[in-house]
Amino acid sequence: MQPISKDKILFEELLPGGGLWSWKLRAGTTLRLTDIEGGTNVGLVAYNADDPLERLNLPDSLKAQYTAKLTRGHILMSDMGRSLLSITDDSVGWHDPISGHSNAAQVRAKYGESTYQESRNAWYRNAHDDFLVELGKHGLGKRDLCANVNFFSRVDVDAEGSMVFHVGNSKAGDAVDLRADLNTLVVLNTCQHPLDPNLAYEPKPVRLTLFKTPPAPADDYCRNFRAENQRCFILTERYLGA
Repeated sequence: MQPISKDKILFEELLPGGGLWSWKLRAGTTLRLTDIEGGTNVGLVAYNADDPLERLNLPDSLKAQYTAKLTRGHILMSDMGRSLLSITDDSVGWHDPISGHSNAAQVRAKYGESTYQESRNAWYRNAHDDFLVELGKHGLGKRDLCANVNFFSRVDVDAEGSMVFHVGNSKAGDAVDLRADLNTLVVLNTCQHPLDPNLAYEPKPVRLTLFKTPPAPADDYCRNFRAENQRCFILTERYLGA
């Protein structure tokens, strides 16, 4: 990972395991996610901050870039064919875009019963409700929840169609950089991956670092990763110019 110059950092904070967070990233900024302990999972959805009816379209993102995983060079495309976020740096190499996220029933069945009234901030959270709570802060709700990425997690699909979760895919200190190509509302949580075989409720924290970066130049790696990426950036820049 490229070091971040201190004068470029806008802010930095630690999001605990099971936590939820959102921010409107301005175009020209990058959000770095850093795994503190190893084995974290960060579920993420994204929207055009200026028009949230435009949102992350994972099927198009995967189809257009000929992939079932995400890493450096890939972009997260909107349903309008524009680039919301670009993965400009990545020390992990594999992030899961196909497995979805946990809900309350799954967490209860896997980890047992836990309520806020009994456990306060240590209660067992689930990704679905975390997403909805955070979306509500921006006037969005259930109908706005789209398919999510699980950063730091790896899931393979075998010849029989079974999904296989890889324990230890991310190590302590691993990180991924997400450059905002539009003004982008990012909503995320640090709940455990729904396929994580660990039967203990042990969600891991992530460090969030927002820093200033220039827009994608003509020779940008993400822009030129696929021909469809180039078309996405043309549409993005036309939108910004208008």
